[in-house]
Amino acid sequence: MELSFSGPPELLLQFWILKVIWLAGLPLGLYAFVHALLQRADAFTAVGKLSKPAWLGITGAGLVMLAVFTSGPITIIWLAGLVGVLVYLLDVRPKVTDVQRGSSW
Repeated sequence: MELSFSGPPELLLQFWILKVIWLAGLPLGLYAFVHALLQRADAFTAVGKLSKPAWLGITGAGLVMLAVFTSGPITIIWLAGLVGVLVYLLDVRPKVTDVQRGSSW
């Protein structure tokens, strides 16, 4: 990943914001994939979400997008991967964790 900026000065802030988001997204993507990998398959369907293989595909593809497409005009690709990772972390993970914990609420 290239951390040097060679564009117009008014885009410098945008450049660094995207780099910080990207740097935060990589470990989040890895965590989401590993978390999905370690969960029981029936927990996903029990909470009305996509199947475990589907979420492994979404989080795995998101992680690959974050790792491969790091800069340039293809930034939109890693942002799309990050969206998939964040949907898993913010919507699916809490419900899957609760159903396996035996939460009655």
